Amino acid sequence: MDEVILKVEGIHTSYGNIEAIRGISLDIAKGEIVCLIGSNGAGKTTTLNTISGILKPKKGKILFKGKRIDGIAAFKIARMGISQVPEGRKIFSRLTVMENLEMGAFFRKDKASIEKDLKGVFEIFPRLDERKDQVAGTLSGGEQQMLAIGRALMARPELLLLDEPSMGLAPILVELIFDTIEKINQRGTTMLLVEQNASMAFQIAHRGYVIQSGEIALHDSIAGLKEDNMVKRLYLGLE
Repeated sequence: MDEVILKVEGIHTSYGNIEAIRGISLDIAKGEIVCLIGSNGAGKTTTLNTISGILKPKKGKILFKGKRIDGIAAFKIARMGISQVPEGRKIFSRLTVMENLEMGAFFRKDKASIEKDLKGVFEIFPRLDERKDQVAGTLSGGEQQMLAIGRALMARPELLLLDEPSMGLAPILVELIFDTIEKINQRGTTMLLVEQNASMAFQIAHRGYVIQSGEIALHDSIAGLKEDNMVKRLYLGLE
């Protein structure tokens, strides 16, 4: 395996007295797209939020490029090179498209590189260039998802955490978003993709984990997951 960029070892995270994830372990090699699939409430978002520092694990370790990051503040983790595209997009709806993208680079000082990355985002998402002066809350759902991804890319992440990017989108937009995610990966960004639409996730991911009731139930190559009877029945709608 290539260099492991993220290693999660036995993390437990709780909401009050309710343990949401129990002993989650996973790893991602540099350049991979790894997907995490599971039903609603299985612990997918909790896992991402623990990796990005929004939540603090009660047990376990998280290593990013060999350094422990569990317990570090979320903004420091972002500066280290991890960006998250949250479930439901959570753009700044009263700001313009351009202002949202600038917020993605708020901790960066390299103005020339920021301009270059902005051009890169507009190359990936020409629609955002067309609407850069538009108030973000007036964008369509698909455009808002593009903006959420673009904002995350402006932080120049080495690892991108994507939480349900297909949620609420029409099928044609889902195809567009997933094609774009694949292109971003091909440009060198490593990804952890949380997605309920397993068939779409399997089209672009290299490996996958299945989470059930806060625990990893299965880990395999995409080819292996496609052949698993449980995955076929529960996540691919096949008998």
